[in-house]
Amino acid sequence: MLSPVLLVVALLTVLTVTMESDHWTADQQEKFCTWQCLKFTLQWPGSFCLGLKNSSQCRIPPNIQTWTIHGLWPSKAHTCCRCWPIFHSDLKELDPELSQLWPSLLKTQSSFLFWKDEWIKHGSCAACVEGMNSPLRYFQICLKLRGRFDIDRALEDAGIKPSCNQSYPGQEVLVQVKIPLSQNLTLGCHHKEDQGAEPEPPQLWHTFPGHPCPQDSPVFYFPINHDHPHQPCD
Repeated sequence: MLSPVLLVVALLTVLTVTMESDHWTADQQEKFCTWQCLKFTLQWPGSFCLGLKNSSQCRIPPNIQTWTIHGLWPSKAHTCCRCWPIFHSDLKELDPELSQLWPSLLKTQSSFLFWKDEWIKHGSCAACVEGMNSPLRYFQICLKLRGRFDIDRALEDAGIKPSCNQSYPGQEVLVQVKIPLSQNLTLGCHHKEDQGAEPEPPQLWHTFPGHPCPQDSPVFYFPINHDHPHQPCD
């Protein structure tokens, strides 16, 4: 069985996506795109509810059995058009796929409101790149990334399966995986944020800000429980 550390190395070889940029010159893109790196973030529904202050607000739609999309986030973006509106009709052709791969896990938030929030906070920042310069294109890219990054298969092939009893070396509860990407959507990002800074190595595993876990603690990969999502092992 592969450890999570070895698994990360294996996963880094899975994903390579390119993007066309037909209408933006290099100077234009540099001017309007203040970011160089993105994180494509996936979340595990089986553990998601455990991190909520009010876990009773969590729900897992009955058709959800796999990792779902949380978002595609430009890092340190400063130039964003947050006033760019998005309507459900913009995503009509993608609705079936988005509902399956990017559902809301909150009773108080519809899936469209989840997508809308992600577009306003992050998609509008990514829109300076030609391949993501509309809500439709941004969400198409996210679905394409999810299709190329099959984390469910990668974990299963490594012998890591959801369980209430089995734990793995690492951090306490496996909730999210963040995949570093460059602006052209190739895997990994080595951009120097500062003149004298060292490039950031590719990393997939992150602790939640404010909730660091000891590195020697076991990690649990809880199963999805549709009836009791906030108590997956009861």
